[in-house]
Amino acid sequence: MNAPLLQVEDLCVHRGGVRVLDRVSFALGAGETLGIVGASGSGKSTLARAVLRLLEPADGRVRWRGRDFLALSGRELRAARREMQIVFQDPATSLDPRMTVFSILAEPLVVHRLERSHALEERILALLREVDLGPEVLHRHPHELSGGQAQRVALARALAPSPALLVADEALSAVDVSIQAQMANLFGKLRHSASLACLFISHDLRFTAVLCDRIAVLSRGAIVELAEAASLVRAPRHDVTRALIAAARESEVQRR
Repeated sequence: MNAPLLQVEDLCVHRGGVRVLDRVSFALGAGETLGIVGASGSGKSTLARAVLRLLEPADGRVRWRGRDFLALSGRELRAARREMQIVFQDPATSLDPRMTVFSILAEPLVVHRLERSHALEERILALLREVDLGPEVLHRHPHELSGGQAQRVALARALAPSPALLVADEALSAVDVSIQAQMANLFGKLRHSASLACLFISHDLRFTAVLCDRIAVLSRGAIVELAEAASLVRAPRHDVTRALIAAARESEVQRR
């Protein structure tokens, strides 16, 4: 068996004297999609940020390609972070309103020196095609985009440095219901990329069950159930999982 790409061991995060994450452990292999589901306040977004060192854990380990990610610094940390990208919930707050789509997508390519100037526009157009956008958006600013278009641009920006790990933090919840299925299809295409691992964080089991290989259920900062996606939905073992499944089914009925 191949070593995991990402290994999280007993991860703890404290906030104001309260333990927000309580000894969370999981592994993620290359090309695997792991869903992290839970109700609001369960610690999902905190977990995403702790794994990426956007906040520092109080305890535990994060191993990236077998190395202690929490101990990396300088050039080694920058190199690891290039391989680990995130799509946030609200593109309106994650995209610089002063920049055009071209500049937003060019920035990570230039910063990481991934494209020469003459090939930059070609690479950016390829990124737009990858997220089902056309060249007409190149010179628009974020406020000139629909919510769905803005989230696609955010996804394209995350894909620009060709990461090995993509973290999607409630990436479907801020777009219109009519756009959610289209965005889910995009993530579904990414799921079949042999080289891209994904942490798909959501409160909604409807999409998570379809898009993910395995699902971890988070409650009060702890993983209460972790199983293959189909098995977890078919035979949930924890009350929190059952409640999430019931909520997903009720939401589906209301949409019909």
